[in-house]
Amino acid sequence: MGRSVEAGVADRPPVVDHPVLDRPALAGRGPEQALLRRVLDGARAGSGGTGTLLQGAPGLGKTALLDWAHDEARARGFTVLRAVGSEAEAGVAFGALHQLLWPLTDRMRALPEPQRRALAFALGEAPEPVPGGFLVGAAVLALLAGEARMRPVLVLVDDLQWVDSSSAAVFAFLQRRTAEVPLAFVSAGRPEGTTTEGRPGTVVDLAALDGEDARALLRTRHPHLAVITADRILQEAAGNPLALVELPVHLHPDQARGVMPLPRRFPLGHRLERLFAPRLDRLSGEAVHVLLYAALGGTTASWVTPALLDGLDARRADEVLDEIETSGLARLESDGRLTFRHPLVRGAVVARASGPERRAAHRRLAAALPHDDPRALGHEADATVLPDEALAGRLQEAGRRLALRGGDAEGALLLHRAAALSTHAGARARRLTWAAAMAARGGRLPYAAKLVEELRRAPVPADSAPLYAYAVVYVDQSHHVDFESSFTLLPQALDALSEAGAGASPFADLAEQMYFKLLLATVYTSDTRGWAALRAHRHQVSELADLCRRAWSDPARTAHGTGGELRAMAATMSQEQQAGAAWLLLWTASAVDMADASLWRRFLGQHAYATQGSIAKAGGYQNYLRGHWDQAEVCLREAEAADALGYHCNALLFRHHYAHFLAGRGDEEGLLAVDRAIRPLAERVRMKFVTDHLTHLRALAALGHGRDEEAYTALAGLTPPGVLPPGLPWFHLPFFDFVDAALRTGRTAQARAHVAAGDAARMGDISPHHAFLLAAARALAAADEEADALYEAAYAVPGADGWVFELARLRLAHGTWLRDHRRPRAPKVLRQALETFRALGAAPWAERAERALRSAAARPGGGGGLSLTAQELRIAQLAADGLTNKEIGIRLSLSPRTVGGHLAKIFPKLGIASRAALARALERSTP
Repeated sequence: MGRSVEAGVADRPPVVDHPVLDRPALAGRGPEQALLRRVLDGARAGSGGTGTLLQGAPGLGKTALLDWAHDEARARGFTVLRAVGSEAEAGVAFGALHQLLWPLTDRMRALPEPQRRALAFALGEAPEPVPGGFLVGAAVLALLAGEARMRPVLVLVDDLQWVDSSSAAVFAFLQRRTAEVPLAFVSAGRPEGTTTEGRPGTVVDLAALDGEDARALLRTRHPHLAVITADRILQEAAGNPLALVELPVHLHPDQARGVMPLPRRFPLGHRLERLFAPRLDRLSGEAVHVLLYAALGGTTASWVTPALLDGLDARRADEVLDEIETSGLARLESDGRLTFRHPLVRGAVVARASGPERRAAHRRLAAALPHDDPRALGHEADATVLPDEALAGRLQEAGRRLALRGGDAEGALLLHRAAALSTHAGARARRLTWAAAMAARGGRLPYAAKLVEELRRAPVPADSAPLYAYAVVYVDQSHHVDFESSFTLLPQALDALSEAGAGASPFADLAEQMYFKLLLATVYTSDTRGWAALRAHRHQVSELADLCRRAWSDPARTAHGTGGELRAMAATMSQEQQAGAAWLLLWTASAVDMADASLWRRFLGQHAYATQGSIAKAGGYQNYLRGHWDQAEVCLREAEAADALGYHCNALLFRHHYAHFLAGRGDEEGLLAVDRAIRPLAERVRMKFVTDHLTHLRALAALGHGRDEEAYTALAGLTPPGVLPPGLPWFHLPFFDFVDAALRTGRTAQARAHVAAGDAARMGDISPHHAFLLAAARALAAADEEADALYEAAYAVPGADGWVFELARLRLAHGTWLRDHRRPRAPKVLRQALETFRALGAAPWAERAERALRSAAARPGGGGGLSLTAQELRIAQLAADGLTNKEIGIRLSLSPRTVGGHLAKIFPKLGIASRAALARALERSTP
């Protein structure tokens, strides 16, 4: 046969694919194929999406659809890059990414130096990391973008549930960026295992084939089955395509023809791997061993290396490979890869082997790899039964190196194994603590929670107490949504680190990260213990960490200049900041509403969910502030992904962000549903950050619907007139709403007191958003002789047009003032507000703008010979809006009797006899 068995992983040739011109439809998968065609069309047009996930149980045809997409894309001129997750290599950092990028490795030289070095180090091809952090996500995107300039790219990832965490994080990052380059991203996985690092925008749940499609597939693949046999196969397979194809293979020819009775039970059940057991039983021992090495070795052994065929001469090696291919269980590709017929074959091979056989295979695989390769160490650990301190030490060092490469989650697996092999209780606890912290940093929160529970069963050495505190708090905050341990453990841990000095922890930035976690808990709960500890330890952390504290603690008195300082710090920081710095920058920017895309792009390389989740939260809120309300549903998708990953606090916050869009749109039913879903938990853990926000949002919705008194009462409970409370770090958000509600309820003095408090606190010096909201409130509360100029001053605040919803509300107020004062600019300003409200879907606000616009011409000389005074016009408009005489009186500081007297004059002027006709009369008067 002339096969070469000498090519290893590192020097294998690239795969040469050829277009497949005849691509028959897959049975029952027409809709899925149509969707994949649209995905390819979108990528070719440069309008990619957020990725597509084919999801379903084993045997439903996910791999077949990926194969079809591969052939379809190649025929269209795409570059197709493919990776397959392997259970055996789930702990190998960036293993799947290495598979994917193999055809493009020669082009890495064209990347900018920091990106090239970061990617090379992550893939294990460079000895030293980039100082300060990683740019892996950005490097991969740049590499694919370079390829896409020549032809569109399709990325296919199979068995996503087994992809290593580091690669999965990069893939999730790419899915979020597919709209930027001609790139399509399609993955496949099982429902219970595809919750990695967020989910793509399109999830396709594959179902079993229906009766006709199942029968068509069976007839196509096994045309000679007797009718009675086919009916039984259809019944047993229950629409599973793999079962339909494989079950008849195990029948005796006479059973297939209907001559012999069929077996009482077929090899189905919870494990479809049983379908392949009979064929495995017919193989020689050498062939079974080769398959076992390939199954346990993943990409390490999927190329036919001497390790697989050790002890066989060339002739026997070729015979074994022929035997494997003839069985249909695996095939030898032209590039030397041994590819399993189906992922379930791999499971069947491993399940069939005994414990001693598996351990022997692991030992052989370990011997074929360099001594300090993490994969070799993993195989050694799997082959070891008894404690082994030397091996545990080597695993610990490998885990540390993996963490340097950005593989915290995979490093945690090695540290966990090291803990299990430790001979001393103290060493075991130290390694387990380190593993828990690394799992948390690597975005594997349920795994971190499991390790923390294991740690709680035995004492933790004093030198590991700070790291233990960090791991416990991380899990409690993010997974359990519990902040009490933050205040009991973190201050003590910071004290211990301060006494021990630098270098006392395996994480150089541990004090900074613990300080940030304490700040999070304190902001969320307003716990005085937290603020005291943060002040006490502010000299122990960076200037950025202290800026973050000042931005959140009491911003009306401590955050002046924050916006400028933040810009200056961000400008001096490289793109290679550690995750702790990224979180601090994002959280500081969020305090002053400056966490926009220009900042997010600085952290493209920090692609673990721990950081990407923070970016997504900031992005969701910025979409609300900046008027991108068509992105509201993204918050719900991110919430689902966070829940699936075990980040339940993130899920709560994403739903809290979604509530902002509902409030702005006046969707009180939806807002109430979200409130009921998240308020009980937030109240239970004293999360005032969320409960106060919900109160503010319900007041905003009431204000939109004209229930001004209800809105004022709620807002005054958060921020009393003339008071900017320290316990409300986001006091600027309800500031404008309070002034608006106060004026609408006739409380002019209270509104002006609030504006005066904002002026006295130099609120405008905190950030651009603070400055705009103060200017807008100042215009609303101004005396008539100053109002118009102050409205124009608010429009002139730098960046004012970026606060879309609030700017539209300012224009509505201004347009109404112009209308009431018979200024000709009123219709133009009101139309601008109306157009924005309509674009946002803010229906109650749009209705108010429409009414104001209709009545803008109802003034002396405005049409229909009307002679309403400004006061009469204002009263007529409020009455048309449904307000009672008493409510109008409160609004305009008039007695109800005076209001009634004005209405008695208004009705004859408009030619009407009742309040019900006011709105139509005012509308008719509009030119």
